[in-house]
Amino acid sequence: MNGFPESFVQQFKIDRLGRFSPQTAFSRIGGNAVRCAITFTLEEEVRQNDWRLGLTPAFPPIFHWAPHLTPTDRHVIDQHVFRSPALIVHDGRRTIALVPDLDLLAAGSPERWYLDLDEPANRLTLGMSRSRVAEHVLFERTPGAAYPPGEVKIGFYLLLFEDEETVRNPWRSVVDFLWERWGAEAFRAGAPRVAPMPRYVRRTYDWAFRHWEEAVWQSFELDGREVGAPAFIVDVSQSPSYPGMPSEREARSVWNQAWFSSLRSAQGLYRYGRAAGDADLVRRALLSKELALAAPQREGFFPAVIATEMERTTGEDRRTANRSKGWETAYWGNSNRNPVDPWGSIADAPYHVLDMSWTALLMLRWFEELEPDVRLSDYARRYAEALLTLQDERGFFPAWLDAKTLKPLPVLADSPETSLSVTFFWRMYAHSGEERFRSAAEKAMEAVLTEIVPAGRWEDFETYWSCSAYGRNDLVGRRVARNGMFKQCNFSMYWTAEALLASYEATGERRYLETGRRCLDEMLMTQASWQPPYIHVDALGGFGVMNADGEWNDARQSLFAELILQYGMVLDHRAYIERGLAALRASFVMMYCPENERTRRQWERAHPFFGERDYGFTMENYGHGGEANAEGLGMGTFTIYDWGNGAAAEAYLRIQAHLGETLKERYGFEIGLE
Repeated sequence: MNGFPESFVQQFKIDRLGRFSPQTAFSRIGGNAVRCAITFTLEEEVRQNDWRLGLTPAFPPIFHWAPHLTPTDRHVIDQHVFRSPALIVHDGRRTIALVPDLDLLAAGSPERWYLDLDEPANRLTLGMSRSRVAEHVLFERTPGAAYPPGEVKIGFYLLLFEDEETVRNPWRSVVDFLWERWGAEAFRAGAPRVAPMPRYVRRTYDWAFRHWEEAVWQSFELDGREVGAPAFIVDVSQSPSYPGMPSEREARSVWNQAWFSSLRSAQGLYRYGRAAGDADLVRRALLSKELALAAPQREGFFPAVIATEMERTTGEDRRTANRSKGWETAYWGNSNRNPVDPWGSIADAPYHVLDMSWTALLMLRWFEELEPDVRLSDYARRYAEALLTLQDERGFFPAWLDAKTLKPLPVLADSPETSLSVTFFWRMYAHSGEERFRSAAEKAMEAVLTEIVPAGRWEDFETYWSCSAYGRNDLVGRRVARNGMFKQCNFSMYWTAEALLASYEATGERRYLETGRRCLDEMLMTQASWQPPYIHVDALGGFGVMNADGEWNDARQSLFAELILQYGMVLDHRAYIERGLAALRASFVMMYCPENERTRRQWERAHPFFGERDYGFTMENYGHGGEANAEGLGMGTFTIYDWGNGAAAEAYLRIQAHLGETLKERYGFEIGLE
């Protein structure tokens, strides 16, 4: 009756557009997909605020997934966040996935497309409407949609499965469908289009340590020890090309945190400097290592941030600027992206276990891969001893420790942030051979497998205490009722997929690999599988962040790329290899430089004063606020070396060192030059 099997679809309803009825065409695609194409032939202009089609499954789903939250009937999943768009439900036996026809969307539409998932009404919706960003970042439907005379086309694919394997991993087939239909062809044609990666690495280090050195490079003495690192964040007003008074966006500081890790970036700088015979770059990398080692340990725990005091100054034009008082005012603290005082005091912020586990893991990697500085392994061991005392009876590690007492705080005390500590303990076990580290890793992994993965409870510090505050006060630990989903961040998916791969490699247990693949596929649903015409930079392979934010090409893709490639190699799955390389390419797309002509035009429209001395400037993402246009809307105003160009350079150099020969021999990819 409606073109779909009755055992899957109970009702399929399509609105009229004005007085005009739709023409529908159904076609079978392969063994599991049905394509539905809808055409309206309008004889006059139609003004209609909302048009939609609704699909009701023939079963009550027990699982729901959508790429973005729509907590009320006013909300929609605007096409701005159509990175790998799909709506997925299953009842434990039958699985339905609705995927918009991206070919029709790319061909042009008079109005914006949207999706919606209404769990209580058991309805999946594809529609057209105008919308606005209501908060950071959800979308609300707005009036004003208009359709000119002529044809209006919209459509979708319905993927239908009835097997246990799809229920165990509802994203697996959808991820491959999206890549095979849209991503693979574009990737093989060269998307996202970037120059050979070594050029970007050189531009990164020229930008940071030559053209912008005065703003970026921080070198000072700390307790009689020379230390140094790039500044946490610099603003476009600090450009040598800027015509006005510079102002610092946040406190001048250096971070060793889960996002912004100077120790991670320094590993790339060290690799490059050693290979190039550049003693100055090696020196700077070693100063960053010294700064990480200078963080004072208290009972094994240590701060993640060193910052300076700041002041407001007034220029001749009476404009005020934020300025540092200098490194002689330095103090230690922690990330102010936390639930105690969001975006408040660094000095009084709680210790973040996640940040400490990441830094200690990086210390072990430096020791094992770059130089056997025993201070690194000793520092990591002291932290590991302390971390063991924090594991609760179920296996979880707390997220935060009180800044004064070092006692665990209750917020996210059983979160997937635990997964990063699993990876750290597996590395400690490999380093020391001590069974207690193995036992801690296995116990923690079981806790995450039991209580986090099946529920999709991907809640971490970024989910609520970064820029997207939606749900901060009332959603932690609770699903959004209308969607049947938690507010989710893909960082947690990454840490868990990484920990599960480490668990598989350490034990050989296949269940770790299979569940790790499930987590990876869920993470890949936040990766761009196509190039939308309304995203004005190359986007294929780039990542978003969460189901309540608007980023494209977020800097995390440089961190994610190697893990995707590792799964591709272990599973011999070429689509993962292509996706991992696409993520690595995308890590350089946002750089301002002649090699990125499309991006360069956007930067110069947003900041006309940019010039040659700014080549290498790299914003952490695109379209963050949920909007973008061809005139530069969607470009940012700051850059973070450790979560932008420095991180991308490190990723390329690390992946080249770890996987370069294998990628060339097994898959024919000469990384960075393909």
